[in-house]
Amino acid sequence: MILATQTETLARRFGVFRAVEILCGAGYDAIDLSFFGDLSFATGENAAENAKRLLQIAGQHNVIFTQAHAPFGGGYPNYNEHIVPCFPQVFAFAEALGVRQIIVHPVQWGRYYGREKELFAYNLDFYRSLVPLLEGKKLKIALENMWQCNPVSGIIVDDILANPQELADMYDALDDPAHFTVCLDVGHVALCNREPQDAIRLLGHDRLGALHVHDVDYRADLHTLPGLGRINWHAVTDALAAIDYRGEFTFEADSFLGGFDDAFLPTAAHFMQERGRELVGWIEKKQGK
Repeated sequence: MILATQTETLARRFGVFRAVEILCGAGYDAIDLSFFGDLSFATGENAAENAKRLLQIAGQHNVIFTQAHAPFGGGYPNYNEHIVPCFPQVFAFAEALGVRQIIVHPVQWGRYYGREKELFAYNLDFYRSLVPLLEGKKLKIALENMWQCNPVSGIIVDDILANPQELADMYDALDDPAHFTVCLDVGHVALCNREPQDAIRLLGHDRLGALHVHDVDYRADLHTLPGLGRINWHAVTDALAAIDYRGEFTFEADSFLGGFDDAFLPTAAHFMQERGRELVGWIEKKQGK
């Protein structure tokens, strides 16, 4: 099983090239490129050269790019008006790196409860509208489960695709496995008072194609290293083995790295990778590999 990690925390500190260099040196098999913050490396006039440079850095370590995360933010209408228009350039850059699936958040639009059917229909149309961007590419869009805070209580509650059954229903309604898969954010499941292992089993082998792996305390979206929160990782890895999960094991846990000094970051990144290897080992042992 391929072990990967996203670039967000290190890219915000050092820029994308140094971030990829550090993470490749840490021993990962693959990189999940985060298209967050300054996107000029992917949308500017030097995009083609920048893609070649990233491939060169990764190639020196025998690391590949398998997954990416499309930009997001602000909910409707900001997402639609200011973020989605850059998708053509972002998708093209991801394709140039050899990425095979890109996570695209659904459109979050205010209060969810009481508007479930409306938001489901809206997002079904939204995802279908992106299919032309995939034409001629070996790239799939991965749906991701979300959450929101109740504006009165401040308590985390469901948003669109938070319910694993709704996530499965969206994938099934799209009925287009050539262009879509599901990315389960393990931490987001727990934040919405559900158990990730149950969501994994519900989605099953055929729907689940990607993961965002990180730990939480069931109260805040910590995006920290598994073992530092309260998720039961033995149960999660049992479930992944039970459905014969074949995708990458991708960390979105790099908030763990945020508190370390620059000089210590390569060591911390390597430790994070070692924890990932342990979890992958649990899955593979249970799969009989």
